Amino acid sequence: MSYAFFLSAIVYGICGMVLGMVMGISQDHTLMPVHAHVNLLGWVSLAIMGGFYALAGDRRPPRLAWVNFALSNIGILLVGPLLAVLLVKGDMRVVPFMALGEVMLVTGMVVFGIAVLRTARTGPQATSGSVAA
Repeated sequence: MSYAFFLSAIVYGICGMVLGMVMGISQDHTLMPVHAHVNLLGWVSLAIMGGFYALAGDRRPPRLAWVNFALSNIGILLVGPLLAVLLVKGDMRVVPFMALGEVMLVTGMVVFGIAVLRTARTGPQATSGSVAA
């Protein structure tokens, strides 16, 4: 499970870096909000979530983890490109779909919070070398 989060985080991190390079080379920073969204919601948030699920091990709620993964990725895939369309073309027709993506991202974070709380209630992991919170 954690590998799915890490792999998608890496993809978003690379996309964010390439977008940053393109903006720097062209000196056109119109897409800076897209760059920020992809890096923070894609690279950083998914990497943190993957780290949590890796540390939680078997204590993680698997169904919630997959729901968290799906909501977060679909949300990013909606918000990033549609925000670019809005910024470059000014096409307001994308706003309702962006809002759907934003709701999915917030819901994904709520699901992640629930997963953290459920995992915390199960107590410390029983394996040697585990880190107690």
